Amino acid sequence: MRAADIIIKKRDGRELTKDEIDFFVRGYTQGEIPDYQAAAWAMAVYFQGMTPQETTDLTLAIVESGETLDLSRIVKTAVDKHSTGGVGDKTTLVVEPVVSACGLPVGKMSGRGLGFTGGTLDKMESIPGYRCNLTTDEFLAQLKEISLVLTGQSADLAPADGKLYALRDVTGTVQSIPLIASSVMSKKIAAGAQGIVLDVKIGLGAFMQTKDEAHTLATRMVEIADLAGRKAIALLSDMNQPLGHAIGNALEVQEAIETLRGGGPEDFREHCLVVASHMLVLGGIADNEAAARRMAESAIRDGSGFARFRQLVNAQGGD
Repeated sequence: MRAADIIIKKRDGRELTKDEIDFFVRGYTQGEIPDYQAAAWAMAVYFQGMTPQETTDLTLAIVESGETLDLSRIVKTAVDKHSTGGVGDKTTLVVEPVVSACGLPVGKMSGRGLGFTGGTLDKMESIPGYRCNLTTDEFLAQLKEISLVLTGQSADLAPADGKLYALRDVTGTVQSIPLIASSVMSKKIAAGAQGIVLDVKIGLGAFMQTKDEAHTLATRMVEIADLAGRKAIALLSDMNQPLGHAIGNALEVQEAIETLRGGGPEDFREHCLVVASHMLVLGGIADNEAAARRMAESAIRDGSGFARFRQLVNAQGGD
């Protein structure tokens, strides 16, 4: 098998086999396939696209490039969320503690800011002393102890993704739907997620500018989950204006805390409740969205969500 033949096949619009995709991802990750061939392949994918099966095979090849986490001994159905990012989006800071307080352990590996969108890690690091570089052993121990972890992505998980993303960033292929979808889903699957709530943002404050783009991306990610034996649901949410009122890392943390304590902007609170409800249903904690919403509202009203957030900060060295 030759990398050049795989590039030509995709350039001509033909479907790649699982073996071909595995060969290419493995070769590029190990340095056997050079950047110039990987760049040609990425551009071929950008113009020719990929079928749902190809995109799933690419996702799983990226997963298999490194370690994977098995959370089954800690949580029956591990559920994670992913937002495609938007201005003022601090949803994770509210949703994860609320869901954890409702009885669903949540271990999340988040990213930093990308373009004009702030990253969850950047927000949490505005809390003095907060550690975002937990080891795998620390991650698992904390998840077992307090049912909540929020840390950075481990370099040992899906290393092919980091290499491919850096390549896409300098070759004009960042906006490829199959490459975006496989990047997102590979990290979630590698981190042990069995259920995934996808929050796909649309509008001026998001990467997906139109509803058609967002719908295409959301559909592809749900298809990957289905073909990979996971459960996923995708939400399309408006980002033509900031979510909530606060913009800026420390200010957004403050607004998240206000929301956990029963205040905060109505639009932000509502969005958090919707996302949390879907996570609780996917995780088997609630039978339906109405019951899940009541649980999430109760966790905010009785203060257990905020208490879990404080536990998280204390456990990871924050002040």
